[in-house]
Amino acid sequence: MSPEMITMIYSYTAIGIGVMLGAAGLGSAIGWGLICAKTQEGITRQPELKPMLMTNMFIFAGLMESFPFIMIAFAMWFLFANPILGSASAAIMVNHGAAIAAHASVAHGIH
Repeated sequence: MSPEMITMIYSYTAIGIGVMLGAAGLGSAIGWGLICAKTQEGITRQPELKPMLMTNMFIFAGLMESFPFIMIAFAMWFLFANPILGSASAAIMVNHGAAIAAHASVAHGIH
């Protein structure tokens, strides 16, 4: 595997990580906004349900907040363990081995 290929894989991985983290941040911000807005609407319509609505809001906010942390975990996996690099080098080695075998069979007259 050439240094240019490795550089391209790391570059594209870095761009992908940036997109992942940006989407997680944007999704979290939109989720918080919607959860809080709908809770306020519900409290405005039926103030007697405020305790139940607030409890539900915090439960749903906690579930929604797990999304950015899961995305951070995936981003760190791609950053430090980079499975793409291992897959690419394995594919290149398989193709290289097949090319060597084909060259050897032609050289020895085996078809």
